Amino acid sequence: MLTDKQLQRYADVLIWALKTARRRSFRKNEIVAIHYHRPAVALAEILFGRLLDMGLNPVQQMLPTPPMEKDFYSLSSRRQLSFIPPGQKTLHEQLNGRILLYAPESITHLSDIDPKRIGAAAVARKFLRDILNRREEKGLLSWTLCIYPTAELARQSGLSMKAYSRQVVRSCFLDRRLPLQEWRRVHAEIQEIKQRLGRLSIRRMRIESDHLDLEIGLGEKRRWLGLSGRNIPSFEVFLSPDWRGTRGVYYADQPCFRSGNTVRGVHLEFKAGRVITARAEQGEGFLKQQLKMDAGAGRVGEFSLTDKRFSKINAFMANTLYDENYGGKFGNCHLALGSSYSDSYAGRPAELTAARKKSLGFNDSALHWDLVNTEKKRVVAHLAGGRRLTIYENGLFRI
Repeated sequence: MLTDKQLQRYADVLIWALKTARRRSFRKNEIVAIHYHRPAVALAEILFGRLLDMGLNPVQQMLPTPPMEKDFYSLSSRRQLSFIPPGQKTLHEQLNGRILLYAPESITHLSDIDPKRIGAAAVARKFLRDILNRREEKGLLSWTLCIYPTAELARQSGLSMKAYSRQVVRSCFLDRRLPLQEWRRVHAEIQEIKQRLGRLSIRRMRIESDHLDLEIGLGEKRRWLGLSGRNIPSFEVFLSPDWRGTRGVYYADQPCFRSGNTVRGVHLEFKAGRVITARAEQGEGFLKQQLKMDAGAGRVGEFSLTDKRFSKINAFMANTLYDENYGGKFGNCHLALGSSYSDSYAGRPAELTAARKKSLGFNDSALHWDLVNTEKKRVVAHLAGGRRLTIYENGLFRI
C-alpha cells in the first residue's frame, strides 16, 4: 500500500536514522545487515542499493515465515532450540549497522507454543545481542527499525489496510515532499526536552492515572534518551532507571502481541524493584512465564513518555514500535520489563563493566518487553532539595 515515491522517501528516512544513531560517520567497506520479513522485500531492495552506493557491504537476510517459525519452536529438540549457525558470532563481531524491516504475515501463530521454549531460544541467543550492545557502546555499530504495513497488522489493529498504511505514512512524514526536514525539526525539539529534563536533577518520579500509581527512582548518573535514529518513528523520551527504586502499581491498557501471543490488561505490582504480583485480562499464563525467563525479567529496564505534539499516531497499531509512540488524546507512557539501555548512563557507556552496571542498578535480562499506558496521567518529579515539579500532564511535557 506504499507508493514508489513513499518507498524511496522511507529509504531516505531509514538511512538518515542509521547515520544519526552512529557517533561517527560510516566508512567504506563497513558491514550493514538488512533483516526483513517477506512482504518488505521492495523496501529491502531499495536499501540494498543505497548501501552499495554509500560504499558499504550490505548483508541481507529474510526472516523466517510464520510456518518456519512455528516449526522451529514446536519441532526443535533442546539442542536445536539453542543452535547458532556457524558464522553468526563472527558476523555480529564485525557488524557496523543493522536495519530491521518488520512486516509480519502473522503475529499470533505461536499462541499454542510453550513460552518456556521461546524463552530458552531467547536466552541461548542473548550473547549475540550482548556482542552488538558492546559494539554500540564503543561507537562501532548503529541500528534502526521500522514497520512495513501488512494485512495481518491491519487486521489485528482493527483498521483497513488503507487506514493502517496512512498511519505509517503520516507518522514517518512520508506524505511530505521533504520528510528529512521534518525529522530534523522534531529531532531538535526532542533534544531540547531531554536537555531540560537533564538539568532538573530528578531523584524519583511518581506516575498517576486512573489505574496506575507508580514510583520510579532514577538512580545515579542517568541521562534521558530519545529520537536517536534507532526507531522510526520515534517520539518518546526515555531512560533506564535504577530498577531497585521501583514500587507501586503499573497498568498497561494497550494490548500487545509478543512471540505470537496476545496479552491484554496487564497489572503489575512492584516492591523493592521486583514484580511481586502479575495479572492480565488475557494471556496471563504467557505473562508469568516471561517473568520467569531469567533473574532480570521481573525488573524494570526502561521508562518512557511520549508528547502528543510530536506523534501523529492516533490508533492502536498492533505493534509496540507504534503503540509506544502513540500520541492520541493523552500521549502515553511505557514501562519495559527486562534489559536496560547502557547508553542511559551519563558517561561513556564503553567504560561500564558488568560490575559497574550492577552497582548502578542497570538491569540485565534476555527479555525487553514494552508495556504501554495511554490513560490521562500526571508525572511529578521529586527533585534534589525536596522540590516537586509536574513534568508531564495530559500528554504534554510541562517543562
